[in-house]
Amino acid sequence: MNVAFIPVRGGSKSIPFKNIKLLNGKPLVYWTLYAACKCRYINKVYVATDSVEIYRVVEGLKDDLEEEIIEKVQVIERSTESATDTALTEYAMLEFASNYIFDNIVLIQATSPLLSCRDLEKGFEIFLEPDVDSVLSVVRQKRFIWENDSNGFARAVNYEISRRPRRQEFNGYFVENGAFYISSKHDLLKSGNRVSGNIKVVEMDSDTFFEIDEPSDWIIIESLMKNRENMMDNRIRLPEIKMFLTDCDGCLTDGGMYYSEKGDELKKFNTRDGLGFALLKKNGIITGIITGENMELNQKRAEKLKLDILQSGCNNKVECIKMLCKQYKIAPENVAYVGDDMNDLEAISFVGFGCCPTDACSRVRKIAKHITNAKGGEGVIREIVDFMLKNKMLC
Repeated sequence: MNVAFIPVRGGSKSIPFKNIKLLNGKPLVYWTLYAACKCRYINKVYVATDSVEIYRVVEGLKDDLEEEIIEKVQVIERSTESATDTALTEYAMLEFASNYIFDNIVLIQATSPLLSCRDLEKGFEIFLEPDVDSVLSVVRQKRFIWENDSNGFARAVNYEISRRPRRQEFNGYFVENGAFYISSKHDLLKSGNRVSGNIKVVEMDSDTFFEIDEPSDWIIIESLMKNRENMMDNRIRLPEIKMFLTDCDGCLTDGGMYYSEKGDELKKFNTRDGLGFALLKKNGIITGIITGENMELNQKRAEKLKLDILQSGCNNKVECIKMLCKQYKIAPENVAYVGDDMNDLEAISFVGFGCCPTDACSRVRKIAKHITNAKGGEGVIREIVDFMLKNKMLC
């Protein structure tokens, strides 16, 4: 069992009771609590506090959570000794580990409200790789670091002054952002540390470099959150969708290549996507698959789903979408398209609602207007359809 552990104490001096102070309309602890609850790898979320007031507020936050994730949350007490100014967070973690049953733990800092469930899921996916003992979150910094030597003279630490790299050629370095740390219970108890053994990192957005420790941090992060909110508002203020198109491999399937003993290629589709397409059809939406492949399997799946369109062997998806828009007399801004790889970039940018699964390549994720929590082949279409229905995007 994987658990999240969010320690929050009432004795913060820089910002009194900062963990329940409103940030962008919600108590600070709400933002990391929500991200943890939405993470599909986390079975239980424990919020540990020494404060009766914080206990009451966090219990009240359950009313703001979706019904399906409320049961994940449990607010527990932590000892006074673990909540002093000088006590290490490991003290609280070890105290928790000695009293609760679990396999793996992710320590989440409430002072990192820009954390998302996708960040946590990426962390667990790395943690589950062979020979990985711990994972911590980082951001990449591209700064040139200097230090004084024993004689008091300055020297460059991470580059050669005679070959100063251009920023775009500089890999930079990783800095802990304090958002989360993953380890097993066994390794936590053995080492007494939040991370140990073979450690890997998960890189988060550069904005997440900021933690809330001082009042000035609060102003910065609240501004960043409002900017993100505005961006999302702009993303979902879309015309009604009249045509829904998707790539096949990596979206309808997991992108894997399976072969029978006879050498026949097989594909794994998800039945939830079938219901997603049925809901689209019920709403009068034109549906179809656009793929570069020419495979009978794709034809059979399109027939099974009763799709209107199957464009196989498509080398230029934008031109294909233009042709379909002309044929059905639909404007490109009224089209949704789902893709996952480099050959989908232009199509995702061209249509009104470009989407991708969470495991799409990084360049696709940067331009997509909606990224699902699901990976390819795990109900991506159904999730997008639910989102569109919720936001009244279907005509």
